[in-house]
Amino acid sequence: MNDIWWETKGEGDCHLVLLHGWGLNAQVWDCIALQLSTQFTLHLVDLPGYGRSTGFPAMSLEKMAETVLAQAPEQAIWLGWSLGGLVASQVALMAPSRVSGLVTVASSPCFSEQEGWAGIKPDILAGFQQQLSEDFQRTVERFLALQTLGTETARQDARQLKNAVLSLPMPTSEVLNGGLDILKTIDLRSALADIRLPFLRLYGRLDGLVPRKIIAPLDSRWPQSESIIFAKAAHAPFISHPDAFCDALSAFKQKVS
Repeated sequence: MNDIWWETKGEGDCHLVLLHGWGLNAQVWDCIALQLSTQFTLHLVDLPGYGRSTGFPAMSLEKMAETVLAQAPEQAIWLGWSLGGLVASQVALMAPSRVSGLVTVASSPCFSEQEGWAGIKPDILAGFQQQLSEDFQRTVERFLALQTLGTETARQDARQLKNAVLSLPMPTSEVLNGGLDILKTIDLRSALADIRLPFLRLYGRLDGLVPRKIIAPLDSRWPQSESIIFAKAAHAPFISHPDAFCDALSAFKQKVS
């Protein structure tokens, strides 16, 4: 099995592992990498099967977390966006001694809508899976467009996400379907209630994929965690509001150290 693609940069005394979302790769962090590299030693990762981490099959969430953890520093803050938030959370559950802090960005412990729980309707996720086999690239581009809807810089933000995808090899349909299966089936709500390490959750108020209705219930369910809502952001707050996003991470670093 190949190693996953991994780049380390920056001069900070705190390690920060950055995990991207479904269909994408580590290029999404280009907009904030320079700003963060003065405070953190950054670890930019292409998840197995995505971007430059080619040659991997579709994986379970646990296997994906194990694969990333195998190349990670001994101690780091783990930040995951969207699907990457589930991977980072799974790492924190599997190896809490190696996680100095957990940050999830526009992510949910349970992405799929359930009774009494807001989320993505199951038929929408199933539709994406069917469309992948019919028009691979258009399906991914449609999903990217959903992530920026409603923001003042929606077109620009969507273009940035699209460029990140098109600049590198596209994941296989098997890997993309595996990622959608994780989004459809995983529920970490109960497991993460036991997490006792510093835990920050970042959201966009305009997010159409992770409804803001979940924030208050998680505030109650996970009193050990902190939530921040970016009022004019959607699913990619680090792209639409990079300065405010980096400020939030800087403040979190002070609490961790």
